[in-house]
Amino acid sequence: QVQLVESGGGLVQPGGSLTLTCTASEGTLDYYVIGWFRQAPGGEREGVTCISSDDGSTQYSDSAKGRFIISKDNTKKSVYLQMNNLKPDDTGVYVCAADPHVGPVDGTFGGAWLRRRGPHYQGQGTQVTVSS
Repeated sequence: QVQLVESGGGLVQPGGSLTLTCTASEGTLDYYVIGWFRQAPGGEREGVTCISSDDGSTQYSDSAKGRFIISKDNTKKSVYLQMNNLKPDDTGVYVCAADPHVGPVDGTFGGAWLRRRGPHYQGQGTQVTVSS
């Protein structure tokens, strides 16, 4: 059983940066795929990025590549999403999610997981607003 808690959302100007944190308040994140999904107002939920707690491999959506960096600290039971050069289109509720998984996520598995509708464990989400 894993409970995920997100923090770090807020209001930022276009071009700015923000770092989100996802922490397992119960359980651990050992042998999981952990990632971030986001949903803009009136929009579809979109998989942004994920990481393997096993080997640290990562997968990014096209919109996140080159601007976002996902990382982990297993000792702190936390995953981080560093977001740079933010754009108004990045506005939305960012939800941390996880599923049990062993192995890499940088291939077919990661892409498919980011397209999933229902990861097993999800947090409540944190709002990110990019606006001047």
